[in-house]
Amino acid sequence: MTEARNRRGLMLVISSPSGAGKTTLSKRLRAAHPELELSVSCTTRKPRTGEQDGREYHFIAPERFAEMIREDAFLEHAEVHENHYGTPSAPVMAALEQGKDILFDIDWQGAMAIAGKAKDDVVRVFILPPTMADLAHRLHTRAQDDHDVIERRLGRARGEIKYWPEYDYVLVNEDVDQAYRELEAIYLAERLRRARNPWIDGFVQKLLDED
Repeated sequence: MTEARNRRGLMLVISSPSGAGKTTLSKRLRAAHPELELSVSCTTRKPRTGEQDGREYHFIAPERFAEMIREDAFLEHAEVHENHYGTPSAPVMAALEQGKDILFDIDWQGAMAIAGKAKDDVVRVFILPPTMADLAHRLHTRAQDDHDVIERRLGRARGEIKYWPEYDYVLVNEDVDQAYRELEAIYLAERLRRARNPWIDGFVQKLLDED
């Protein structure tokens, strides 16, 4: 079959408490599926060494960010450590129209905001640790934070986990290879969802019109 199969893209939103593995799984999924593009957010913070505008973030002035909020130009936005971050809606929606898939590595608040703006286009996946003791071990093993910071992260994790019912899928990351296989299966199945593949209507009609 040579005819174009026009499909609508999807937004794959992955959330988890810090240390539960969402970044590892997200990077692995993107490496295996280059058609899955990473969402590029706007931020008011200054670029760090090695960062490029339009690659890691769109770096904009606080005044412009405030203006975009007033224009309702974000799918979601939040303030983190006195800097603002937000996902501009126009480029994302244009990408979906072109059949492109967009990956979001964000928290539960961002996931809920995006679902409120474009529920039919969103697939939400929450990653859980097998136990809180395992999560604590992972945070300590990373050796990126001191003990007090890790304890605060664990406290926030308990609050974040309470929002698991807001997600379409929940994975327990006990074995990273198994968790990845499950995440990939979700992504591939959601790409095939009938509502995202309007070409099927015409294809079926041709089948029925055949002699």
